[in-house]
Amino acid sequence: MSRRFLLKLLLTLCLSLFTAFSPTIAANALGGAQLPLNQAAPAFTLPTNTGEGTVSLADYKGKWVVVYFYPKDFTSGCTLEARRFQQDLPKYGDRNTQILGISVDSVASHAEFCDSEGLKFPLLADPDGSVSKAYGSWMGVVALRHTYVIDPDGILRATFTGVNPAIHSTEVLTKLNELQAV
Repeated sequence: MSRRFLLKLLLTLCLSLFTAFSPTIAANALGGAQLPLNQAAPAFTLPTNTGEGTVSLADYKGKWVVVYFYPKDFTSGCTLEARRFQQDLPKYGDRNTQILGISVDSVASHAEFCDSEGLKFPLLADPDGSVSKAYGSWMGVVALRHTYVIDPDGILRATFTGVNPAIHSTEVLTKLNELQAV
């Protein structure tokens, strides 16, 4: 037998033993347990960049709401995702839908981000991550890229995890079309 074969065999055996004796971890989506569909979405009130002080989920009773969590202002993926939502904003308006972006960034950072990207929807500051945690979108110091669709009665109707920022807005619009057709 060659040395290379013996080393591979030894490495495979070590990895197998390590895996066999490692503690088992409960399977959750990254960020924690996800909220059950068809139940009330967690209420929240957060400060916003729009100069209106705070925004609450309850402010949008009677409208569909897309709440999207994202890690950080001015990063490539977050900028792309925000631009796509902005690009499709008239389509959301046609569907009686409000977009709300949430991250741990400050109101001032959100204001700069909106100004630099021409965003016309509110970005909400969740500095302690409490709302991100309530929605299962918290990763220790930042929100994860998750999106939730809430109906006009405040009921959670769709969840998106593992979001691809380049196509996400289109995915959300497709889901809204399905949900509103019912």
